[in-house]
Amino acid sequence: MASVVGGWLRTLAGLVVGGVTAWVGFGFLTGAGLALAVVSPWPRGRAAVLARVHAGARRLAETERRRVMRFFDADLAGDYSGARALRYLGARGVLGILGHGVLLLLALGLTSVITMLLAWATGFPWALIEDGGRVTSATILFAAVPGVLLFYLNLTGIAGIAALERRVAARYLGPSTTELLRQRITELATSRAGIVQAVDQERRRIERDLHDGVQQRLVALGMLLGRARRQGDSELLTQAHEESQEALRDLREVAWRVYPAGLDAVGLRDALAAVAERSAVPVSIDYAPPAALPAAVETAVYFVVCEAVTNAAKHARARRIAVRVAARGPAVEVTVHDDGVGGADPYGGGLSGLSRRVAALDGTFAVRSPLGGPTVITAGLPCE
Repeated sequence: MASVVGGWLRTLAGLVVGGVTAWVGFGFLTGAGLALAVVSPWPRGRAAVLARVHAGARRLAETERRRVMRFFDADLAGDYSGARALRYLGARGVLGILGHGVLLLLALGLTSVITMLLAWATGFPWALIEDGGRVTSATILFAAVPGVLLFYLNLTGIAGIAALERRVAARYLGPSTTELLRQRITELATSRAGIVQAVDQERRRIERDLHDGVQQRLVALGMLLGRARRQGDSELLTQAHEESQEALRDLREVAWRVYPAGLDAVGLRDALAAVAERSAVPVSIDYAPPAALPAAVETAVYFVVCEAVTNAAKHARARRIAVRVAARGPAVEVTVHDDGVGGADPYGGGLSGLSRRVAALDGTFAVRSPLGGPTVITAGLPCE
């Protein structure tokens, strides 16, 4: 409740300040127009005056940009030209004056309510009743219905003007279409480079796991079978059988790191349950995602959980790990929390690979791991 009231008070303050700056902007535009009209016959003078006008417009627009960001929770980059600043001052000036008008109606309404209540409480006649009649309870009840309706319409107008303030500021003071495309191209290029690097790291890890794990076990298995064949020793055959089981487990683990085929067979919920069962540290899973997730998102969620749980068990000395998969609007959010010693490096091989995998899907990835713990890994993945 306090946050709602605070939000409305901040919006009202923004409209009050905006009304004042709107009149300042109108004065600046009027003076700029007159100055340009005077020097219009002289091109050099006009160019010099226009440069000063653009500089002044940028200073006023910068003040407006900070006001909109502070009072209306807008996110504006501040990359705009003097010409765009001039157009913004003209467009938002109308909004500023309109905002003052809405606030004036609100003030008049609240004043009427206060005076009516005072007249009812004290018994004095109310000035708005022409025949000098006194305010009664029936009068208040009769005026309450239209009063509440007008108050609601006034608040709706205030919210609408605040929304228009944000849209106009984003239109004129935010990045242009070309700048947005340039930013998007940069993001895609960075994401592509990250994907290539992540794939190379995965290949190296698979090769290392095959060479150091499965290959060594298969070599040992061949040696045991050779000795058992020469000696006819049943105990060696038993050891060879156990070694073959270990090799199969290692091979299955490598295969799951390449692609968890269980996602297609049993789904993400059961695949995460299997991760929890294989973990040496107790893992609790709270699974409440949207009804259906795209296959690429399911795979990313699985690898985020699997890598985070593995890191917590191996390096963090954690005693408990909590995994939460939940819907966040059109996206799914994955949170892995452990009570270990902290100090996880977000730029290390495993976590940086996860970050690139998430970024490839236009997602967000964050690691909070102060020394002493706890470690919280959060990934947000869009599902559309």
